[in-house]
Amino acid sequence: MDIAKRFNRIVSIYFHLQAKSVVKAQELATRFEVSLRTIYRDIKALEQAGVPIYGEAGTGYTLMDGYRLPPTRFSSEEILSLTAADKLMRKFVDADLYKNFDTAINKIKAHLRYTDKDQITTLENNMWMSSIGNTFNEQVPSALSTLFESIAERKIVNLSYQGNAYTECSYRETEPVGVFHQGNYWYFMAYCHLRDDYRQFRIDRIQQIKLTDRNFTKAHRELSFYLPQKEDISTTTVRISVPVSFAHYMHWDRPYYGFIEEEVIDGHAIMTFHSRNVEEEFARWFLMFADKAIILEPMSLKMRIKELVDAIRIP
Repeated sequence: MDIAKRFNRIVSIYFHLQAKSVVKAQELATRFEVSLRTIYRDIKALEQAGVPIYGEAGTGYTLMDGYRLPPTRFSSEEILSLTAADKLMRKFVDADLYKNFDTAINKIKAHLRYTDKDQITTLENNMWMSSIGNTFNEQVPSALSTLFESIAERKIVNLSYQGNAYTECSYRETEPVGVFHQGNYWYFMAYCHLRDDYRQFRIDRIQQIKLTDRNFTKAHRELSFYLPQKEDISTTTVRISVPVSFAHYMHWDRPYYGFIEEEVIDGHAIMTFHSRNVEEEFARWFLMFADKAIILEPMSLKMRIKELVDAIRIP
């Protein structure tokens, strides 16, 4: 057995326990890609070293409250990852949440050595990320952070929500269950008092948001329970042929339309998709490339494209 590797894993397990109130053995086994038996041995080693760990079957492991070791020095790789995290947070979270993250990251940077800080500065000056559209409503800079606070404290959120650009805002009293990112947007799942059911909301469509001091009225399950499962969604297989010289123009968008695989035959890229909405979403996207692409299947897509083309009116 690689002693150094096991030592590093045991230390990492300790810090994982220190970072969370309760940790299950299966969670540790999955994280470190080892068996449950190995995790049990590592936990035993920590206990033998004097670390006060409490374990309960079906619940998990927890450290005795107040027991902490001083932080260890960051590795070079960990330090540089902070820069990447900073850039990602700036792009993918709202203004208020980024301010909180920036404050936290600066506290960490304050304890770094001069050479480490210099490396971070060099990387910051040579890393750039583009942004597609407005991920958040700039008039509501605290939407994401408010939702996080609501979920953590189990407090009701009131909001003014605009379903789309053509509808008026509606007042919603919600109990947020979880937040997720899909495509280019952030969403949250919540129990909506107006609809008396669970609903999915797009965060950039929030016009006003307020965290109340009222507790949730229901006990909600984890977010994954309310999200649609892939196996429950019916799809249609679509195959198209595109010249290899042109196919790269489709690479950016095709994951959003059910792209599965690509095979190059005689200078043509044969792309296979599992589309959830062939007649509208896929057909209208395909029109962008229709002069270069050939539909191999299904026939219904060919007929739909013809309908759309015939409906085009040029004055």
